[in-house]
Amino acid sequence: MKLTLEPPRARTLPSLWWAMFLISLPFGILGFVMPIYGKELGASAVEIGGLFSALALVPVVIRPFLGRALDRWGRRPFLLIGLGGYVAAMIVFCLANTVPLLTTARFIQGVGQAFLWLAAITIVADIASATGRGRDFGHIDEGVNRGALIGTMLGFAAIFTLAGFKLKLAQAWFWLFLAYTIPALIAFAIAWRGIGETRPDATRAPIAKQPFSRQLVALMGIVFATGASSAMVWPLLMIFLQDHLHADIRALGFAYLPAALLSSFLPSRLGRIADRWGRKLPMIAGLIVGALASALIPHLGSLIALALLWAVESASYAAATPATRAFVADIAGEDVRGSSYGLYTFAYFLGAAVGPLAGGWLYDNISPATPFYLNTIVLLIGAVLVAAVLRETRGVRRET
Repeated sequence: MKLTLEPPRARTLPSLWWAMFLISLPFGILGFVMPIYGKELGASAVEIGGLFSALALVPVVIRPFLGRALDRWGRRPFLLIGLGGYVAAMIVFCLANTVPLLTTARFIQGVGQAFLWLAAITIVADIASATGRGRDFGHIDEGVNRGALIGTMLGFAAIFTLAGFKLKLAQAWFWLFLAYTIPALIAFAIAWRGIGETRPDATRAPIAKQPFSRQLVALMGIVFATGASSAMVWPLLMIFLQDHLHADIRALGFAYLPAALLSSFLPSRLGRIADRWGRKLPMIAGLIVGALASALIPHLGSLIALALLWAVESASYAAATPATRAFVADIAGEDVRGSSYGLYTFAYFLGAAVGPLAGGWLYDNISPATPFYLNTIVLLIGAVLVAAVLRETRGVRRET
């Protein structure tokens, strides 16, 4: 007899959306402020890259095994562990007044990330139909992006308000992450009450199929290379733009606002492209646009041009990310879906762990523009490989 657990899909997806929205509130401010805060604490470019590598280290180590555990024991326990890890990370961020302690907070955040995101995307794959996966993955991405956008706006407002009280960034940092701890606790409560087990027979059914396939291995190779390349430039971007455009953090935040707004509303809509026209087209477009954006960054002469570039890049990734996740679901069997996502995300985070350290070394020892040009080359090669190596495994709907 199969065990059927509630709540049903109609309640699970909204609860997951709200949990991801709340847990994502500090994501944007970390990307903007942490490199600058690390620099104030005395971190070098390589050490700043290490802050980003620390986040990716845990997923690299445990995700291949974690995916198998999701298939055997279900999704919900690991989702809750992940949310709890984020709560702990926010607490340590409050106390992070040295580079080693800041790195520790990122490591703990990596623990939360390793569990939470793998469980979340597997839950969506479980409850979404094959012809609606792009839309549903995009819907969750919208929750994450809206949370990051709102959290960033509130974070900047808090920093500037506290600066008016003569508090420096190092002092405002404590109060900022103390505030972010509260929505993290609420996210945990929402998931506890509103998200049931979407793989209720996981502990009963034997797992006979192996997750590896030629398509998955090919995708892992592409994702490793492009993930490493993209992660190589992001930790350095804020510092490079500050030096190149002589813009303060407030100006850079306003320049990123159009891109953040697009990423908060487009993914579920553009995810339908993957549902109707196949997964490869938006994947290729995202890589090509990302490559062109990376090549143009060293030549930007104004914040308006930066804002336009970020907006175009954001729209392309809003289509590419749901398509890639839907592709993994297409090539994975139901009994190894967690394992397949574990291997796919392992490849991505392995690249994300290597990339920032390489980017920091190139920035310090070759030239500040070198990581951006190398990223361009790798992303273009990735687009060619997606077109030549990957193949669609499902029919696509062409009706409007």
